[in-house]
Amino acid sequence: MIREFSEDHIPLAYLITFRCYGTWLHGDIRGSVDRHRNQYGAPLIPADPRWKRHNFITLKEDPVRLCKRQRDVVTLAIKQTCEHRKCGLYAVNVRSNHCHVVVSAGCGPSKILNALKANSTRALREADQWRPASSPWANGGSKRYLWTDIHFQRAIDYVEFDQGDVFPSLDDLI
Repeated sequence: MIREFSEDHIPLAYLITFRCYGTWLHGDIRGSVDRHRNQYGAPLIPADPRWKRHNFITLKEDPVRLCKRQRDVVTLAIKQTCEHRKCGLYAVNVRSNHCHVVVSAGCGPSKILNALKANSTRALREADQWRPASSPWANGGSKRYLWTDIHFQRAIDYVEFDQGDVFPSLDDLI
């Protein structure tokens, strides 16, 4: 049976994405969101090379790119965090500049996002793979609610197999 909407208004899972610091700035050609344009269906902030350059110049640290060893450490930390918190982990893909996770949890996605980032940073430090006092992650992250079986499966497929430059809307995942 395909479930089209959760009867108790609890999503099947979340598609959580968090980026490395400095790798996707406002003004980027891919578009971006901020606190004023962060509603479902709202248009992205359009490309603006001058704004992107300004944002690049004002970075406090160099942009972060994860090497293979760092990606392995973060992947393990995400798996351990989900196991410790008794979350269902369905897909994880740690890339050089961002992480995607499909997870179900008994709490809201912000708690999971924060735990994933904090525990990944701690694991990187313990593995001597991150020395700066600052976080390797950009502020915030994307928390998409997956309400239907179709969205859930498409999110897993996207995380595991389709890592292009354009991040799809949930409608594109159908």
